Amino acid sequence: MTTTTTLPEGMQRVAQSLAAAGHPHAPILLDGSARTAQQAADMLGVQLGQIAKSIIFRRKSDDAAVLVITSGDRRVDEKKVDAIVGKTGRADADFVKAATGFTIGGVSPVAHASAPVTLIDRELLRFDVIWAAAGHPHGVFQLKPQDLERLTGAPLADVVQDGTP
Repeated sequence: MTTTTTLPEGMQRVAQSLAAAGHPHAPILLDGSARTAQQAADMLGVQLGQIAKSIIFRRKSDDAAVLVITSGDRRVDEKKVDAIVGKTGRADADFVKAATGFTIGGVSPVAHASAPVTLIDRELLRFDVIWAAAGHPHGVFQLKPQDLERLTGAPLADVVQDGTP
């Protein structure tokens, strides 16, 4: 059994945050990479849409990190995000690491280095159970879509491209 202290540092932060919030599922360290939504779905044996992807944008007006948590089978519509939070641009790996404390491929929806502006894709509500990154490319944790709202305090929003499967 993996104990909290044997987890990578990012996963330890996520585990502590989840425990403090009374979340019933601790992060798990997978044998293989879950860097992409498809890899995570394959490793877990779940539908691609059950993977809650964490995508970071950089708001142009103030350099704030904008976290969009979306269903793994959907693509984010940047124009819809911009209409909600203001003009954004792509975030490079250095910005993501500095803003969140996590590397790309392991960005968790919780336990960020500094609180991002967060939006949750309402498409995640299609599922009873979803999985999110847990602070490391091999780390994930189980939750319900409604848990994201409780854990992040973020609103549900229409943030995906129309007509995506």
